[in-house]
Amino acid sequence: MTYTNPILNADWSDPDVLRVGDDFYLTASSFGRVPGLPLLHSRDLVNWTLIGHALPRLEPAGEFTKPRHDCGVWAPSLRHHDERFWIFWGDPDQGIFQINAPEIRGPWTRPHLLKSGKGLIDPCPLWDEETGEAYLVHAWAKSRSGVKNRLTGHRMDLDGRELLDEGKVIVDGDRIPGWFTLEGPKLYRHDGWFWILAPAGGVETGWQGAFRSRGFFGPYEEKVVLEQQDTDVNGPHQGGWVRTPSGQDWFLHFQQKGAYGRVVHLQPMRWGDDGWPVLGDDGAPVAVHEKPDLPPQPDAAPATDDDFPGGRFGRQWQWTANPQPGWATHHSGDGLRLTCVRSADAHDLRRLPNVLTQRLPGTPSAVEVELRLHSEEPGARAGLAVLGDAFSWIGLQRGADGSVHLVHRFAEGVAEQERDADHPRLSPTGRARLRIEIGAGARCRFFHDVGDGLRPSGPVFAATPWRWVGALLGLFALAPVGGGHAGAATFSHFRIDPL
Repeated sequence: MTYTNPILNADWSDPDVLRVGDDFYLTASSFGRVPGLPLLHSRDLVNWTLIGHALPRLEPAGEFTKPRHDCGVWAPSLRHHDERFWIFWGDPDQGIFQINAPEIRGPWTRPHLLKSGKGLIDPCPLWDEETGEAYLVHAWAKSRSGVKNRLTGHRMDLDGRELLDEGKVIVDGDRIPGWFTLEGPKLYRHDGWFWILAPAGGVETGWQGAFRSRGFFGPYEEKVVLEQQDTDVNGPHQGGWVRTPSGQDWFLHFQQKGAYGRVVHLQPMRWGDDGWPVLGDDGAPVAVHEKPDLPPQPDAAPATDDDFPGGRFGRQWQWTANPQPGWATHHSGDGLRLTCVRSADAHDLRRLPNVLTQRLPGTPSAVEVELRLHSEEPGARAGLAVLGDAFSWIGLQRGADGSVHLVHRFAEGVAEQERDADHPRLSPTGRARLRIEIGAGARCRFFHDVGDGLRPSGPVFAATPWRWVGALLGLFALAPVGGGHAGAATFSHFRIDPL
């Protein structure tokens, strides 16, 4: 039996992986979306399901009342120590945080700021059984600190709440010929060596490096262990090493794919005669490979479809900032009832915290949802969006004369507000079926059905990412600034099907 890469064909950025017993767990960057720190589970390293999130809100809460799409949670590390799960991550504007829990599903502690500062990113802890000491390594974001291409190491107390020294640069990428943008370190102990698996060269064009030293603080020697070579997998790097119960080694990493974000690949891994790890096919990414030596599992992937039972939405959905009570209303039927939140930014979805999002699928797909606009407020609107540095949406809007129109709008990346992508048309019932067909290159075609059959709308829209985040699918309901409750909209039968 074989598997095909990518194993997670959507934006699960900066993955880290862990095995506890017969179970494998994965977390990833969630940036400014809420809840954060997704938690995925697998029994075979190929089929993954989303089982929850470790971070219910971004903190400090006041910093994330509005979208900060590329900020927040960067490159977490997932570990298991002292019968607890641990996640460390860097917020580039605040510092290094840590949470822990007795079980993967929680309860997770509140975030503890382990090291304060600008540009502190990509932390990874190690509790070393050989020395009985704990260590932490992290990278630097030049955008915040003016420093990059180096890794800093600390001793850490065993409860992960305090660093025991001022830190020392243990790998300086500027001293390695040809290396730049060294980041994303993962710290391990193997065969008497301290190992750091860390990428360099940038997310679209880089490679995976390995570093080893007899002492944590160095000196380290380096080697490139995974690079594109003659494959179509650009920049294969930044991920984690995991070992199966039988002793097989595997490496999970991402590939940057434009609007689709960072998709996840699984590479075989072995230790060469020289003691260095060998990833993929002698250092080149594999497209198809024999599955890990683990019990066969049914096909599985993180959920996408949702009928919103009782008005509740599934784990796959995240807000674009910390949510406020009342944005989504529970009720006795099915369907997602979103309040038409009043906003002075209704002309620009990128500025809105109350957009409920999930990842853009990495393969050609059709996205459909049914919408009913209940609001009687002139200017109230709701719809289905493709959201990135540029955005486009299709949905319903209440006119000043009380009628409801099907509208389709977009904004370029440099535009400060949206404009029409097609002429509005009347929706006699205040209902619509909305459809987006996502083709190759994340080129999106929009369709609508207001009772007279499915019809195309507007020109093709090419989805775009933000700087670090892939494009998102979004559901929203809005109203202009004013007084009183502005009503609601109901979404039902959300589906993503392959094309």
